[in-house]
Amino acid sequence: MTARLRKLLDDLTETFWLVPALLVMLGLGGAFGLIALDRSALMPSWLLDNWLYNGGATGARTLLGAVASSTIGVAGTIFSITIAALSLAVGQMGPRLLRNFTRDRGNQITLGIFLGTFCYALVVLRSVRTETEGAFIPHLAVSVGIALAVVCVATLVYFVGHMAGRINVDTVISLVSEDLHDIMQESTGEDEQAAPPPAAWWAGAQPIIEDRKGYLHQLDDEGLAAWAREHDTAIRLLVRPGDYVFPGAPIALIKPPRDGIEEAIRSATALDPKHPSFGDLHFAIGQLVEVAVRALSPGINDPQTAITVLDRLGSALCEMKPRRLRSGVSVEDGRPLLVVPHLQYDEMVDTMFHMIRQNAARTPAVLIRMVEVMARVASCERDPSRMATIRRHADLVLNDAEREIGNPSDLADLRARHLAFLDVVANGPLHALT
Repeated sequence: MTARLRKLLDDLTETFWLVPALLVMLGLGGAFGLIALDRSALMPSWLLDNWLYNGGATGARTLLGAVASSTIGVAGTIFSITIAALSLAVGQMGPRLLRNFTRDRGNQITLGIFLGTFCYALVVLRSVRTETEGAFIPHLAVSVGIALAVVCVATLVYFVGHMAGRINVDTVISLVSEDLHDIMQESTGEDEQAAPPPAAWWAGAQPIIEDRKGYLHQLDDEGLAAWAREHDTAIRLLVRPGDYVFPGAPIALIKPPRDGIEEAIRSATALDPKHPSFGDLHFAIGQLVEVAVRALSPGINDPQTAITVLDRLGSALCEMKPRRLRSGVSVEDGRPLLVVPHLQYDEMVDTMFHMIRQNAARTPAVLIRMVEVMARVASCERDPSRMATIRRHADLVLNDAEREIGNPSDLADLRARHLAFLDVVANGPLHALT
């Protein structure tokens, strides 16, 4: 149940309509409240004479009608601009990046302010009465409506500048890099992680078959580990958050078997037909990689963007130096309770570099920069196993270049970078490229 509740909360925070809906409700509530205040006749006369609208009913209706008609018209324009930006993002940077536009609070607040002002003006407009209708002019509410119109003008200026910056590819890369940094901080720690038991330890374990399908969106690992402790058993999940769960395939192993394990797993997991767009380190890396791969496509042909992505990926690897990826093992008194597969360093680096290298095989500038980035990473990362992973990828870059690059000068440049990389690996950070 905890996993499903967290999924619901995450879905709400990711929806585009939530903030605009709240601002519309605020506009409606404010309109009714200010009208009631106007009817109460509690406002001092000096405030009405000096600061509030003091015209007639016809003028109030004209003002409010102008505010309502203009705000709904501009709201439609804002919606059109947002859709155009989304189309541009899909075409040039990939559909995975749509989330960065739909969840953007600036876009949501802008649309909400215009729609909320429109609803506010309509509600106040219906309360205005002429002499023949009963003579009621909500002076305070009309004045606030005029102020909201000024706020809408300022918001429109902000929105134009905001969207112009958002569709810039460097801005998008920076935002995705920040997401990657945050997820990496959550997925790693500086303490040593408990090692999972060897595969042979699970001999004789009972597989748990799952009849649901979808991506594993949320996992209540603490609750599942507590269930395993209470029933004196050990559980090994075969999928991690972000993985697709296939119906009829095993989702977990349990040793020894216990009744109720199917319901425990069902309660601790929440599936979704869409891939979760947050909290998944593999997905966050894939977003950056997709930007680079699309930039290298013949239709776009923008190697500089791919180089920028490589710089961000190298920065993320350098930040990993003092940290360790979580093993996903819950242990009590030396006995495993729950083992959840987690992204390991080799797999993470493979995700970062394989697709970019494969698509840049005939782009020397990108391959050269890739080896330079690996040299920078090697200059700050001295763990032998991680160094071996980085060297494997540098060797793959050189192999692809020797097979695909026909220009001897370009190939010589890449070989020189590769030799400098090997020097850094062998002799330490003082031999980093300058």
